[in-house]
Amino acid sequence: MTMAYRRFGRTGLRVSVFSLGTMRALATETLFRQTVERAVALGVNHLETAQGYGQGEVYLGRAVRAGLGRPRPNLIVTTKIPPQPTYTAMAETLERSLERLGLDYVDCVAIHGLNTAEHLTWVLNPEGCMAAVRAMQAAGRIRHIGFSTHGPLEIILAAIQSGQFAFVNLLYSLFHPRNRPAVALAADQDMGVFIISPSDKGGQFFTPPSRLVDLCAPYPPWAVNYRWLLSDPRITTLSLGAAHPAELDAPLAWGEQIGPLTENECAVLDRLAQVQADALGSDQCHQCHACLPCPEAIAIPDILRLRNLAVAYDMTGFGKYRYAMLENAGHWFPGRRGDRCTDCGDCLPRCPTHLPIPSLLRDTHQRLQGPAGRRLWQD
Repeated sequence: MTMAYRRFGRTGLRVSVFSLGTMRALATETLFRQTVERAVALGVNHLETAQGYGQGEVYLGRAVRAGLGRPRPNLIVTTKIPPQPTYTAMAETLERSLERLGLDYVDCVAIHGLNTAEHLTWVLNPEGCMAAVRAMQAAGRIRHIGFSTHGPLEIILAAIQSGQFAFVNLLYSLFHPRNRPAVALAADQDMGVFIISPSDKGGQFFTPPSRLVDLCAPYPPWAVNYRWLLSDPRITTLSLGAAHPAELDAPLAWGEQIGPLTENECAVLDRLAQVQADALGSDQCHQCHACLPCPEAIAIPDILRLRNLAVAYDMTGFGKYRYAMLENAGHWFPGRRGDRCTDCGDCLPRCPTHLPIPSLLRDTHQRLQGPAGRRLWQD
C-alpha cells in the first residue's frame, strides 16, 4: 500500500490524505497503540485526538514518545481543545492538554466545537480565548492553530473569515454537501481542510444497506464517498476513526486514489442522483435551507435530508442514528425533532419547491424515532 500526501494549507505541513482519528480506539492502551502503529505503518502521518476523548491525549503522547517507526518531525500530532470564555480558562485548559500529551511541542491545536455565535464571540475577543492560544504558540509549544466545527454554515464561514486559523475540521460528504461554500472559502484563504468522520457521520458507509451496496457497485459505498471527497484537491485529509487495526487495511488501500473521478465513478454518482430523484419525486428536499428559521427551532433541513436518504437508499439505520441526536447532543447537533411541529405554516411559503413540510416532518419522525442518542464523548 502507498499513501498520498497533500499540503495542509498555510501550515506548510505535508499531511497524509487519511488521518487517524483516535476517538474509537480507546478500549485499552494496548489496542490504542496497535491501531496507531498500524496506521503509521500504512503511511498515515497525522494523528488526531482531543481533550474530550477520555485517555486519548495520554495514550497518544506515550505512543509518540515511545516511537512509531518514524522520527518525531515526520509525525503530525493534533489535539482539539474546547473554546473557553476567558484567557485564564483557556490557558488552564491548554496547559492540561499539553501536560497530558507530554510532548515538546504539538503540531496543531484545533479549537474544538466552535459551533455557536457565543463560541465565535469568545474566539474573536482579542484579549480572550485566542490570546491564550497565541501565547502558547509564541512560546513554541503549539505550532499551528485551527478549529473544528459541527456548527451551521454561517458560523463556519465567519470563523474562516476571521483570519485566525490555518486549518478547519468540518463535516462534508457525498450525502451532506451543505458545507461546500466553507470548503471553497477555506481553500481561497489557503487553509488546510480536514473532513470529520466521512464514513460514519457521513452515512455509516461501512455498514451500508444492501440497496446502497447495489447502487454503488462495483465499488463499496465508503470508497465512493472517499473518492468523491479526495478527487477535490481543496480537501487535504479525511478522518479515519478506526476502533482497531483491522479496520485500517481496506480504506487505506485507497490512499493513493486522489485523481479526478473516472468515467465509471461518475456513472455511479449519476445513478445515485437519479435514484434519489425518482424515489422522492416532488417530496425531495433540495437542502436550500430557505425554510429556516423555524419558530419551534425544528432542524427541518437535517430531518428532511435523513428522510431523503431513508426513502431513496434504505438508509434508515443511519437516519435513526442521526435523528436520535436531536435534543440530546446540545450544540453538536442542534435543533428539535419533527414531532415538535405545530403546523404554524411559517416555512411553507419560503420553500421554493412547495414541499408539504409539516407532513414530511411527521413522516420522518415515524420512520426514524427510536432511543435517544448522544455523542460518543459527550462534552
